[in-house]
Amino acid sequence: MSTSPDATSPTSENPADDATRDIADVAAVEVITAAAVHLMSAAAVKCGLAEDAEAQGHLDLDEARKLITALAALVTASAPDIGNQHARSLRDGLKSLQLAFREASVVPDAPGEGPGEKFTGSVV
Repeated sequence: MSTSPDATSPTSENPADDATRDIADVAAVEVITAAAVHLMSAAAVKCGLAEDAEAQGHLDLDEARKLITALAALVTASAPDIGNQHARSLRDGLKSLQLAFREASVVPDAPGEGPGEKFTGSVV
């Protein structure tokens, strides 16, 4: 039995070729929303929204600020291209994170100065 892939095999000897082929088959909206979900998840943990996040030492508002700002830039810039259906849910998640950040922060930011608010406008 041969171990080399045949013409019908979806894999090749070079994993980079497989990864490139896989990415080529993914729609841009899926790549954008996947990146946004990763940013949202990381920001939620850093905002202390995960169970026992503070006790586990995951609460880190400086890191959360960076993640939320990156998310806001991505959502704002991509909204016209990904369509209202996708953009709306991403904006809702973003706003929830921005509000959670404000709630977790000991020193509140001025309206419009919170994470990502230079892209989204004030959330308060």
